[in-house]
Amino acid sequence: MRRQVRVALVTCAELPDLDEDTQLLAQALRARGIDAGPAIWSDPQVDWNAFDLAVVRTSWDYAPRRDEFVAWAERVPRLLNSAAALRWNTDKTYLRELAARGVRIVPTQWLDPKRGQSPFSGQSTVSAWEAPHAGEYVVKPAISASAADTSRYALGNPGQRAAATAHAQRLLDAQRAVMIQPYQISIDADGERSMIFLAGEYSHTVRKDAVLSGPREQEDLRFIPGGGSGLRSHEPTQAEIALARSALEAVPVALGELLYARVDLVSGEDGAPLLMELEITEPELFLRMEPSAPARLAAGIEARLSRRSA
Repeated sequence: MRRQVRVALVTCAELPDLDEDTQLLAQALRARGIDAGPAIWSDPQVDWNAFDLAVVRTSWDYAPRRDEFVAWAERVPRLLNSAAALRWNTDKTYLRELAARGVRIVPTQWLDPKRGQSPFSGQSTVSAWEAPHAGEYVVKPAISASAADTSRYALGNPGQRAAATAHAQRLLDAQRAVMIQPYQISIDADGERSMIFLAGEYSHTVRKDAVLSGPREQEDLRFIPGGGSGLRSHEPTQAEIALARSALEAVPVALGELLYARVDLVSGEDGAPLLMELEITEPELFLRMEPSAPARLAAGIEARLSRRSA
């Protein structure tokens, strides 16, 4: 009797029963005769060798323990996306590499606890920040998720300027690299667009409302669907599609090797799209927003399983 194929849908202790999207994926896999269920990445009792494939989905607690997470990924024998992809993508300095390859990203100043020279096209890092006296800026760490430790400041306000400077310094004092970005005001009106790719093919796009309205205390948005922002479907422009594809082509992992990807875009001052982030670790894929998406992702997983057994 043929053994049933088993797929682990990798999650975290806070979501032992998965989120709504991943439950839809599990149902689609079971409809194909594949035994799919949750497995907590940090649970030492899980035997990862018992699975034909492990698919990273809601490991949303990884950021404060990124090194542990990457080490775990490198021990899992059959993982999607791959451990190499996860190592590269879990530190947002990957954006520097994409920028060096010609991808239009949100302009970013990089602060590093140890001042040095970036390997990417002469981009420099500094170990302190002299905040401007005008404009709106976002301060955030290079390793984080769901806007954790991230805040928006109006630097024309002396109190907010002091708070922004202190925020950056706190992160540096904790030996965390920092990103300083001019706030893209278009987000307040047009939102952020998340373009979803499944098994190497474009699937659908979701528009998300702005999350940052100003200085805020640390807020955990990881386990709120959509990160607490309003969601609606969006028809991408040709410019958005072109930027998304150029970003994916610049990833040091072939697009065909990625089971899933989410490309987050915003509009710059000139109206042209800019890459905010490229998520290939554990992004919310908004499968519930596109009725055919769960089945198509399940088909991509089934194809990977067939490829491995061939």
